[in-house]
Amino acid sequence: MEKTMMDDNDLLPDGEAELHAYVDGRLDRSRRADVEARLANDPEAAQRVRDWKLQRHALRTLHPEMLLEPVPAHLLHAAMQLHQRSNRFAQWQRWGGMAAAVLLSFGLGWGAHSQWQTQVVNSGSGVRTFARQAVTAHVVYMPEVRHPVEVEASQQQHLVQWLSKRLNRQLKVPNLAPAGYELVGGRLLPGEGGARAQFMYQNTAGERVTLYVGAIEGAAAKGVGETAFRFTSESGVASFYWVDQGFGYALTGRLPRQGLLVLAESVYKQL
Repeated sequence: MEKTMMDDNDLLPDGEAELHAYVDGRLDRSRRADVEARLANDPEAAQRVRDWKLQRHALRTLHPEMLLEPVPAHLLHAAMQLHQRSNRFAQWQRWGGMAAAVLLSFGLGWGAHSQWQTQVVNSGSGVRTFARQAVTAHVVYMPEVRHPVEVEASQQQHLVQWLSKRLNRQLKVPNLAPAGYELVGGRLLPGEGGARAQFMYQNTAGERVTLYVGAIEGAAAKGVGETAFRFTSESGVASFYWVDQGFGYALTGRLPRQGLLVLAESVYKQL
């Protein structure tokens, strides 16, 4: 098993496999200390490790609400029927906890999607979900070197036409050059109830911010017209987000709150 793992990791550049193992918590104490000593003297590697940890955390917390949903009634009913047929209560007690976990996992995958959508609309948490997905998309694509976007800024007209068609809304790409950020390009992403667009900007120092755009399911039907700026920050990644006529916008980056607010206000005025 160890040999197979090392063969797979040979596909990675020198030292990358050990950094991945460090982020995943798969190193013993001695090797972990060696990696930490390397990171202390290698700012570039330390930044990659921080980015990977952010990605790992963001992906794990993408839909935490689903863990709180009840097991669907039809699965609970099936479990009770199984219990009644077995007529062995002691055995049920022993494996009941595991069965409940299996039923919960199966239930979440089987019937939670439509229930979750209804819950989001009814509770008004669709906007917060949108903001969390914007942060996740930023964390995933921000570190990319060779493929940060699908369509580059040199093809901006095509990019805008393509994403406008997919989102069924005429989009406009804000100009952040006066603030020191040039457009890198954009990409199409999936979202709740439809497509989302992400535009990426970068300054001369290599710092990146992303604008995440898309319809928020149920917001238009509930009469959500325009909302004030809202702010969220987690693990060093901050985001200002707002809604305009059922359409959500989120500007995200690893910037101080005031600096990000200046950019968000510029985006808002241009849109």
